[in-house]
Amino acid sequence: MNRLKKLTIVIIGLLVIGGIGWLSFGPKSGNQSEKVVKVGLMTGSKADDEIWQSVAKTAHEKYHIKLQFVHFTDYTQPNTALAQHSIDINSFQHYAFLKDWNDKHKTDITSIGDTVITPIRLYSNKYRDVKEIPDGSQITIPNDATNESRALIVLKDAGLIKLDAGSKGLLTVKDITANRKNLDIKEVDASQTARSLNDVAAAIVNTNYAQTANLDIKKSIFVEPANKESRPWVNLIAANKADKNKKELKQVVKAFQNRKTERLINQHYGKLELSAWNRKFN
Repeated sequence: MNRLKKLTIVIIGLLVIGGIGWLSFGPKSGNQSEKVVKVGLMTGSKADDEIWQSVAKTAHEKYHIKLQFVHFTDYTQPNTALAQHSIDINSFQHYAFLKDWNDKHKTDITSIGDTVITPIRLYSNKYRDVKEIPDGSQITIPNDATNESRALIVLKDAGLIKLDAGSKGLLTVKDITANRKNLDIKEVDASQTARSLNDVAAAIVNTNYAQTANLDIKKSIFVEPANKESRPWVNLIAANKADKNKKELKQVVKAFQNRKTERLINQHYGKLELSAWNRKFN
């Protein structure tokens, strides 16, 4: 065998060994190490979709996690899917909703991280300050149990009424212990609160209905404060309790709770929706 032939065989051998080494120790395909997390969301706005697409990008680039979004149209669906393990996490509800759901359905779903809070506001077409509301005026509030309780606490924080400190659970107008202006607090369907503004002194309006009615945020004369009483209305990322310590789920929370997400929330919602993970509720 001449020298040229021997050299050729050696080179081929080195290439084969190098190729095996590359296959064994070289970069792995992204899909081989990528984990998939299914996220349940309500079919919503383009703004929410953009925020979650940003979270997905961060999760993929930083933690090698692929988010798969499963959209729902009914508020009963995301927790049902989570309890059945059809999805890994969901993000659509606040603490009060989750507690009520667990109590009624005997599920064991828990929060693994805060997302946003959407403060409700007291709006008025007639007055620019709570102090201007005359004695005997009518104020409308939502009539469903959770929003009625929330609205009454806002009226209390605004200094318009006092509530029974010993009351447990959701509050109703029966829990009002002082009403120095003798206000007529009228309960109406939440969707009608914004429409009532021309007929009443003021109304507590949920943000989604305020947006639908194109209410100017400048017409709000009081904003729900961030305190321990508003803590139940913080939105969250939920998981089954048995899965709450899974590394990849904690990493998705981290991918959400960052400055980039906060900037997108501010960009799309301004003061209507606020990041909650970096606020104190006490």
